[in-house]
Amino acid sequence: MVLVAAPVFNVQLLLDGLFIGATFALAAYGLALVWGVMNVKNLAQGDFVIMGGYIAWWLGTQGIHPLWGLPIAIVVMFAFGWGIYVTIIRRVIDKDLFTSLLATFGLAIVIAQLLNLMFGPEVQTAESDFAIRQILGVVTVAEIKVLAFVLCGILALAVVIFMKKSRMGQAIRATAQDPRAARVMGIDTDKVYAFTFSLNAAICGAAGALISMIWVIQPFYGISYSIRSFVIVTAAGFGNLPGVIMAGLGLGVMENYSGFVLGAEFQQATVVGLLLLVLIWRQVQQRKLRQVVS
Repeated sequence: MVLVAAPVFNVQLLLDGLFIGATFALAAYGLALVWGVMNVKNLAQGDFVIMGGYIAWWLGTQGIHPLWGLPIAIVVMFAFGWGIYVTIIRRVIDKDLFTSLLATFGLAIVIAQLLNLMFGPEVQTAESDFAIRQILGVVTVAEIKVLAFVLCGILALAVVIFMKKSRMGQAIRATAQDPRAARVMGIDTDKVYAFTFSLNAAICGAAGALISMIWVIQPFYGISYSIRSFVIVTAAGFGNLPGVIMAGLGLGVMENYSGFVLGAEFQQATVVGLLLLVLIWRQVQQRKLRQVVS
């Protein structure tokens, strides 16, 4: 009733949903890379995001602006991702699905507990000191949210250009299409896998640094970002960047509306419900496809 009586609130919810949804899309694109190239379902995806957020937040407490923490988070998380690949992912990449899920789930628990021991369980926000503008009388827009939205677009475009123009990007695409043929052509697929996983961690670090400035972070919030990423990738499909962007923005808006209409306690339930609906819809589509083929 409030939304009907005061339509301007719809503008507020829409803008806030789009701003946070852009970071969801960025993190989900990293998951789509790992899933599509390596066939690894990374359940620690959200914890990588939270790690990036804590890097930017901690640098802010040391007198370094969180925006400068963004490139630092990218570099640190890239190195961290490479180390995780060498120590864990390389050993499970050729195993069955359950093994990779169990390994990444254990990794997620370890990361969350380490962050909790290092920084405590309190909810944190990186202070960016950007102003908050008011438009249409009651609609407020934080400058940091607009900047984060723009940076998400720039980072996504940079990844797309890298994948299309660079030699490593072409190797990643070739490995995703046919790993055996890529090895025959002289591509070091192990190096490609390591770089892909590290690139995903770096993307998550960037998304986390932005989230720490426009929203909140907490050591055990990683699972919610993992679920969001799975919803987006499952809905959009692999290698479909426009689909990932649209799904990420749509999820941000829907989650924002559900939190306002149903209450904050149902905000996460909306994400889980969307994941179930997407999985059911995928099953129905596959059944129809089988019927057509048969």
